[in-house]
Amino acid sequence: MIEPWTAVMFLVVLGGTSLLAVAARRLRPAPELPTLESWAVADRGFGTAITWFLLGGTIYTAYTFAAVPSLVYGTGALGFFALPYTVIVYPVAFVLLPRLWAAARRHGHLTPADFVRGTYGSPPLALAVAATGVLATMPYIALQLVGVRGVLTAGGLYPGGMSGDLALVAVFAVLAVATYRHGLRAPAVISVMKGVAVTGAAVAVWAVVLGRFGGPGPMFTAAGRASAGEGMPQASLMLDPGQFPVYATLAVGSALALLMYPHVLTVAFAAAGPGTLRRTAVGLPAWTGMLGLFALLGVAALAVGIRTPSLGAEDAVPLLVAEVMPAAVTGLVFGAVVVGALVPAAVMSIAVATSFVRNIYVEYLHPTATPKHQTRIAQMVSLVAKAGAVVFVFGLRDQDAINLQLLGGVWILQTFPAVAFGVLARRPHRRALLAGWAAGMAAGTFMVVRGGFSSVVPVGLGGQEMQVYAAVVALVLNLAVVAALTPVFNRLDGPLRAPLRLPPGAETTR
Repeated sequence: MIEPWTAVMFLVVLGGTSLLAVAARRLRPAPELPTLESWAVADRGFGTAITWFLLGGTIYTAYTFAAVPSLVYGTGALGFFALPYTVIVYPVAFVLLPRLWAAARRHGHLTPADFVRGTYGSPPLALAVAATGVLATMPYIALQLVGVRGVLTAGGLYPGGMSGDLALVAVFAVLAVATYRHGLRAPAVISVMKGVAVTGAAVAVWAVVLGRFGGPGPMFTAAGRASAGEGMPQASLMLDPGQFPVYATLAVGSALALLMYPHVLTVAFAAAGPGTLRRTAVGLPAWTGMLGLFALLGVAALAVGIRTPSLGAEDAVPLLVAEVMPAAVTGLVFGAVVVGALVPAAVMSIAVATSFVRNIYVEYLHPTATPKHQTRIAQMVSLVAKAGAVVFVFGLRDQDAINLQLLGGVWILQTFPAVAFGVLARRPHRRALLAGWAAGMAAGTFMVVRGGFSSVVPVGLGGQEMQVYAAVVALVLNLAVVAALTPVFNRLDGPLRAPLRLPPGAETTR
């Protein structure tokens, strides 16, 4: 039975978030001719504070805050790989994002594929980057709903049957309308609410948990004892040496892949300038600290002795919160989880829509589309992306969304050479990059599917077999193909040293 105060506080958080979404119009400039640049990247006008909230709220999704502690609860120390990877990524972002922003501002780029098209002058390579981004992002949108539904179900806030599904659709519909009208400004406003809600939730839960055990030391001791008990996951809180390769490759591969997602670069392109992005990158580790607190909730769930149905690790943290927290605070925590899903889902749908319009619709179907027409198509595609995510979640198993998202992580990493190397003075050849992308995509997909949709695969090296992240193996093959073929194509065509022509429609968004 749902506690009344839990439901009330949960609805208060959602109601406040809905009001903020409607208030996004206050970030909109005076009425003007609609442009895709205004809708998708807010005229590149976000300052450091908004960029910090929005980029952090986009990177750290609701599924991340739910999945990482669940992984710690189920597997132990291996689940903490998410912390070093979100630290590794920021020095890369500090260097790479300002350079990408400068090129995007100079040439009117709105998507990673725009940058690739303008840098290498290769429509096939740009199409490969755009299609990969769309395919990798769509299941990520669905996964936000999967995470919300799982948390609320375990916490007793998700009514069974049609009523629960309709409630979730209604929350998503408010976001869809706000995003349709105001573009990136809607999730930008909501991201402030997310930052406050997530911080408040983490502090509140940890104040209660540490008070219960008397400090982190006793909590870890209790977790170690509990994990050896009957009916509990056998989670080791010490990393076994045999797990070092998979831990390291998961951290490095995830860090490099993260910056290639279209929704992350969409937020980066919306910043006011390179200095804004550098300051934001310096401050983003604060979000990692918050994720660390959530990750430790997996340890706390072990220490408290939470037993989940059929050892389903994803239910551990919601059950922990429902057990140790007062009813009103429980509602606030679950509300924070839902808000945590709205920001990345909105930005992802905008990124998918912009990539489709710029790199598929304008490039191949309607090269003379006006700025207003491009904006209208993008708005419709963003609605379709959200609706598709809802249909996917309710029409297929949750595991299907997870499987596709795991594949998406492998796929998006294969665009890293084309995007990241584009800022260099001497770049790989465009055809070599396309061949490397194809090799990495094929190899990564084969390894993951062959392993039963596990992104961790066995690799033999020096007569020994070790577990590694499939995306990194595919990327190594990708880079090897690029390195081998670039000299060949350079000899045939000459090296590519300078940007070529802009993508169609770029001049209409400046």
